[in-house]
Amino acid sequence: MSFLQKMAQADIDEGLYSRQLYVIDHDAMRRMGKADVLIAGMRGLGVEIAKNVILAGVRSVTIQDEGVVQWRDLSSQFYLKEADLGQNRALCSEKQLSSLNVYVRVSAWTNKLDEDFLSKFQVVVLTNSPLEEQLHVGAFCHSNNIKFIVADTRGLCGQLFCDFGESFEVRDTNGETPVSAMIAHISKDNPGIVTCTDEESHEFTDGMFVNFSEIQGMTELNSYGPIEIKVRGSYSFSICDTSNFSEYVKGGVVTEVKQSEILNPGLVEMTDYGKTQRHLSLHLAFQALHRFTQKYSRAPHPRSQAGAEELVAITKELCKDAKFDELDEDAVRQLSLVASGDLAPVSAFIGGLAAQEVVKACSGKFTPLRQWLYFDALECLPQENDGVLSEDACAPVSYNRYDGQISVFGSAFQDKLKKQNYFLVGAGAIGCELLKNFALIGLGAGEGGNITVTDMDSIERSNLNRQFLFHSKDIGRLKSEVAAESVKEMNPYMNITAHQNRVCPETEEVYTHSFYSNLDGVAAALDNVDARVYLDQCCVRNKKPMLEGGTLGSKGHTLVVVPHLTESYGPSTSGGQKAIPICTLKNFPHRIEHTLQWARDQFEGLFKQTAENVNNFLSDPTFVDRTVARGDVEAVEILEGVYRILGEEWPQNWADCVSWARRQWETLYNNQIKQLLHCFPRDQVTSSGLPFWMGAKRCPDPLTFDTNNTTHMDFIVAAANLYGQIYGITGSRNRADIQSILQGIKVPEFTPKSSVKIAVTDQELKEENEERKEEDKVKLEMLKEKLSKLQLKDQSFRMHPQEFEKDDDSNFHMDYIVATSNLRAENYNIPTADRHKSKLIAGRIIPAIATTTAAIAGLMCLELYKLVQGHQKITSYRNAYINLATQYFVLSQPCVAPTYTVSDEATHLSPSNMLFICFIITSFHMYSEKSVLKCNVKTVLSEFFFYFPINTKNLH
Repeated sequence: MSFLQKMAQADIDEGLYSRQLYVIDHDAMRRMGKADVLIAGMRGLGVEIAKNVILAGVRSVTIQDEGVVQWRDLSSQFYLKEADLGQNRALCSEKQLSSLNVYVRVSAWTNKLDEDFLSKFQVVVLTNSPLEEQLHVGAFCHSNNIKFIVADTRGLCGQLFCDFGESFEVRDTNGETPVSAMIAHISKDNPGIVTCTDEESHEFTDGMFVNFSEIQGMTELNSYGPIEIKVRGSYSFSICDTSNFSEYVKGGVVTEVKQSEILNPGLVEMTDYGKTQRHLSLHLAFQALHRFTQKYSRAPHPRSQAGAEELVAITKELCKDAKFDELDEDAVRQLSLVASGDLAPVSAFIGGLAAQEVVKACSGKFTPLRQWLYFDALECLPQENDGVLSEDACAPVSYNRYDGQISVFGSAFQDKLKKQNYFLVGAGAIGCELLKNFALIGLGAGEGGNITVTDMDSIERSNLNRQFLFHSKDIGRLKSEVAAESVKEMNPYMNITAHQNRVCPETEEVYTHSFYSNLDGVAAALDNVDARVYLDQCCVRNKKPMLEGGTLGSKGHTLVVVPHLTESYGPSTSGGQKAIPICTLKNFPHRIEHTLQWARDQFEGLFKQTAENVNNFLSDPTFVDRTVARGDVEAVEILEGVYRILGEEWPQNWADCVSWARRQWETLYNNQIKQLLHCFPRDQVTSSGLPFWMGAKRCPDPLTFDTNNTTHMDFIVAAANLYGQIYGITGSRNRADIQSILQGIKVPEFTPKSSVKIAVTDQELKEENEERKEEDKVKLEMLKEKLSKLQLKDQSFRMHPQEFEKDDDSNFHMDYIVATSNLRAENYNIPTADRHKSKLIAGRIIPAIATTTAAIAGLMCLELYKLVQGHQKITSYRNAYINLATQYFVLSQPCVAPTYTVSDEATHLSPSNMLFICFIITSFHMYSEKSVLKCNVKTVLSEFFFYFPINTKNLH
């Protein structure tokens, strides 16, 4: 049996597809793994689609092309080289496409598409094909239940068409996590009214179907099956007739049930709602282009006015037949002027969308395109005051790899692109796609031009599914270095410098004012808000434009920041994920997210933070004093942990590690729960007479340890090994040996204490901490004395803190998180989570797929065209929000940059104001340049008033 056959029989490789699996679930991935896809045409658009589909993980991809490599192909086809000129495009692309994914069989076909050949595939994609071929192949696919996709790009315009048959079953229209809520009450009525707990409003919508579980009293609903709901308010909705059901007592969870839908063909989807008429006109203009090409065996010449008028005339004839009388003639002319162009950013955007449609066709996941989509970025063309491009300026140049781009923007603009100096921050998924586009368009690829890319991360296996510049042989190497090497292969004229620095206040000695002064712009390919905010501040301070983009599964956004013209990224306003109350985590969890966060906190506290504190204590004589300065409550917790881990809990061997894990299990899942129930018995009522254990408070049950219980043993194995690792003790995975050790361990009996108080709210917890101040002071003095008397046999001893790493299945980290969380969930009767879901939540993973990344990078580079030309009309620029799962596209004009008045009369600054402003500007530049100290407003203001003690009333 061959290697590929063995791989085909194996289940999904979660290590490789981990980020994509959070976008496309396991069942959808298995369906994709059975699909054979044909992609015809290996110019820039075709190879972009093929790359994305192969990374997604279908069974096979066949690439077809009868043509040979030409100079203009190098403008957008990233796997073709000058040495390939004159050779078949498909054959030249096959090897590099094959290297993208070992699980996908890639083959090349250089003959025509006949019906026998087409019948071998479940999905057929045509790119840059003549209309006659589209009609013939489309008819054959439609009659043979083969999913059919047409994709085309013409300069700054693109077209996409899908035919998935008369009716296509979609198993999940949007890919969103099913909505759920906890129940406070259900009425006996027709219809029954469900009221959710008021912790937060529910997210259900009319027409959703839901299931009920864990209801006490009205148990008929637990087995009723999916029920359609009607929303009545933020906390309630109606269901079926419940008047003959039992009386509701308490509890219950309601969860959305995704329903399959049969979708029928539609018409035209919009990508920019400000261009509705233009896109309808483009629908006919693309057909006119096919007629023009059939007549002349070519597209209209670049910038040819005669060709443009002829295309308008042909389109008008089509309008008569279609009875369409609102033709946008200007859009047709502009299409004609750029139609011979071939642009990498447009191929990236349309290619990302088309590949996502292939994924939908193979998996039954997400809403497919119904049926036509048009896109244009004609606002990228030179603005009126920049002059009109001539035919000569856009004519093909002999032996020029940028011909496809010159035909749209002219040779002078190409020279300008080559001289650009850009700073790319991040060489991950978006960074790889941006670098590919930069290489193809020639950004920084000439004398005086340069790309500086920085990324401090190394390549991991999970990156390979979407960061296509990296391969298996690169695992462990630095991303920025490999990315730089890869794009140099795509375009040997690229000038690129690789850094491994984080862009943050600590690296301001590297990225100084002089560094930014030499830049033409910055591109942000970052994965967190704080880093984006900081980079935005640097760009604002240095008056540099910034391109920013991000993705979350099938969703993505882009932002362009132009100094003095558009609004900047600005400070973070979202605040990130909503914090879980401490008391919910400690004692009252009711969702798996709570138990996973608790498990992650346990990991950090036991195996990282305490070990780090011990090392600091052993190496820093001032550690205790510095810890005490942090406050009594925190100091007691830290020093108790240090004393415990260096004293009574120090294991001498592997058996001691197992013993510690067993005692830890008993404490977490039995003793603490018994203490909680002692403080709040099952029949406890509140001061208002309501049951204490109701709504979001789930009454827990203690667990009894059982060596035959897999989850119990999972915890022991992971916890014991991790505990051994921080002490440098070698552990074991042998469960039989561990069970033997467990038999000899005596676990102390636990008796709940009436003196223990448990806070119900975070406010109560804060008040209890205040009340314990005197007690903590006494504890603190005792701990300081005990620690001062500690004697270590080995003075060179240091612990080994564990830095949480979610993607290494051999390090016990996720083993511990999954077992710890699921045991806690079992305590509280919360549905458990498998390893895959646990890794997503506890590892704070950002779901990702190559299709969205490619599309977002394409949109960012279209804005780059405008920045390099120096567009000064805000109407030219576009911010974008897209969702490829649901065909949702919003391309909107950026917000205008805010203006400020610096005095009562903006044009008449007082001497004090002028002095103040000049001092502030000079100070910020000086500190940024020399990195003498961290530049901040407080520092600058204090220095100003030291040197110039003027009356602050004079400042406005």
